[in-house]
Amino acid sequence: MSLTIRPLNSGYIPTKPLEYWYHFSCKKYVEKMGISNESDQLPDFTFLIEGGEKLVLVDTGMSWNEHADKYHHGPSMQRPGIDDIESRLAQVGYKPADVDIVLFTHLHWDHVFYIEKFTNARFICNEAEWNYAHNPVPLHYKSYCRPIIAKDGDVTVGDEFVAPYDAPGVKERFETVRGEVEIIPGVSVYESFGHCPGHMSIAVQTEDGPYFCVGDSVFVMGNIDAPQAMQDELHYDICPPGRFVDIVAAWETVRDHVRRCKEAGVDPHKHLLLAHDVILSAAVEKYEDSHDNKIPVIGTKDSDFVFDEFKTAIIDKDAKKAAAKAQTKYFS
Repeated sequence: MSLTIRPLNSGYIPTKPLEYWYHFSCKKYVEKMGISNESDQLPDFTFLIEGGEKLVLVDTGMSWNEHADKYHHGPSMQRPGIDDIESRLAQVGYKPADVDIVLFTHLHWDHVFYIEKFTNARFICNEAEWNYAHNPVPLHYKSYCRPIIAKDGDVTVGDEFVAPYDAPGVKERFETVRGEVEIIPGVSVYESFGHCPGHMSIAVQTEDGPYFCVGDSVFVMGNIDAPQAMQDELHYDICPPGRFVDIVAAWETVRDHVRRCKEAGVDPHKHLLLAHDVILSAAVEKYEDSHDNKIPVIGTKDSDFVFDEFKTAIIDKDAKKAAAKAQTKYFS
């Protein structure tokens, strides 16, 4: 058995780097690296795990543009027939009905759309996430597509709406887990709380070592490294993310991801697979352009997919170089 992973980008979402990517205490340090608060488009990756006894998908991705722009973040971009999860699966030879298991890192809107198309799949998320998604504080109504949501955060009036995971024929198929659990041989889930109350990550054992699909628990790769000045002045060991419900849990989660990589003898800059990684996005786009629109395979020692040069730009803290490499052809 040799497990591999394919990164499938479901679209692009606008964000403010100094509000979303990094905690406010990091502002002056990341600004010195060239990071500004100018709106930037983040990809929205799902990950297909092949080669095991079951075909496994991590998350199902974001919604179509009209819904995303009205209820969530706009202007978003999901190109019809290209970025939606059904089209991405077709790009690698599958249909949603072929997927046996969908593992949800969490239940935010940009990770759960088109779920009804997966007619034969088991749906699995963390128990705490399932519970919170059905009773969030009003601040998180939009994130979880609660029944009354409205544009611009006004939750006093809104449209009737059913969250994708609550749709008839879907809700009753959900299973929940707690702690660290093996789903199939070589694929396990573990708790990575902080970004939301029940976030979980997925560990995938490959011939190239373990890879970790960490969802939004690491928002950008820069979160795992604190600039030297931040280490010296604040004693930070990471550059914490800006989107969280529990900063202590979020901090410990980033540490845990890095620890898991180090214990396995792999580089976290390569083996952590982030849902919104602009560096991975740039590398995938480059690969598609040079390989007749094929999606790269991650997890083989002889893979022709090389994105180390993109990761290096982040490791070296060369923000301008990284930004240039990460600029997508769709938002140039």
